[in-house]
Amino acid sequence: MRIGELAQACAVSRDTLRFYEQRGLIAAQRSANGYRHYPAQMVQLVLYIKTAQRLGFSLGEIGASVAGLWQASDPDSAVTQLLQDKLTLIETRMAELGALREELQQRLSQSCPLKP
Repeated sequence: MRIGELAQACAVSRDTLRFYEQRGLIAAQRSANGYRHYPAQMVQLVLYIKTAQRLGFSLGEIGASVAGLWQASDPDSAVTQLLQDKLTLIETRMAELGALREELQQRLSQSCPLKP
């Protein structure tokens, strides 16, 4: 399938697909005239990338994990583990932000908030 067909099938722009290709997330075969051709399973990969982004994964994180996911003997378990790891990271960050918020509130009640 050509880039326009893939873009339409995934509801993304051609520029998005070119960007994903530049980042090494997807790959196309080039014909003699330079047109990009993608295998049909590329739709699934692009949809995975979009979903992962929506769930808070950076393109770097997606790029680091995508090869392992596609080659995993049990991709469902591998994705579940990735999501669990991301949730743990978010919960840790939320706890850190809560502690920071508390400290800021305490300092605002002091006459000189920057004193140790």
